[in-house]
Amino acid sequence: MTLIKAIEDYAERHPEEHDTTLRFLDFIRREPGCFSRQTAEGHITGSAWMIDRGLDHTLLTHHRKLNKWLQLGGHADGDHDVVRVALTEAREESGIDDVSLLHPTIFDLDIHVIPARAADPEHLHYDVRYVILAGHSAHVVGAESHDLSWVPVENITDFTQEESMLRMATKWKKLSEQYR
Repeated sequence: MTLIKAIEDYAERHPEEHDTTLRFLDFIRREPGCFSRQTAEGHITGSAWMIDRGLDHTLLTHHRKLNKWLQLGGHADGDHDVVRVALTEAREESGIDDVSLLHPTIFDLDIHVIPARAADPEHLHYDVRYVILAGHSAHVVGAESHDLSWVPVENITDFTQEESMLRMATKWKKLSEQYR
């Protein structure tokens, strides 16, 4: 499924996020370099709402550059397969090799500003997020993180008040029921 088709499917399932899906589709259709971090306006990123085998904890990173607790994820760097990007970022940022796509469709979409830093100007991340299942909980804190923590989804507000993180926690509470 192409990313456009996947976003159109997401838009049907989440009509309350109409403005976000329209912005995503507009960006992808008008910007041929949407998967490249060299595109000044912004670029597509892939993220993992990583869940443990018990389905009640998510692995968050205390992001080194942004100094916030967030989901794992990163740049597509030209890769149009955003599921592969999310899986790769999940492995690289957690040190957990045993990861798999739990849910086949886009879990969440978010567009957020990345502040200017060093030589990088302020830009947007068009973040496509998937539910990724970790085969085990042992993880390694990498260079991109201050720390990693398995956080009970019920207690996510102890780590973050980011709107998109709270939205994903709410979505996961509903979606997880079909896997129990």
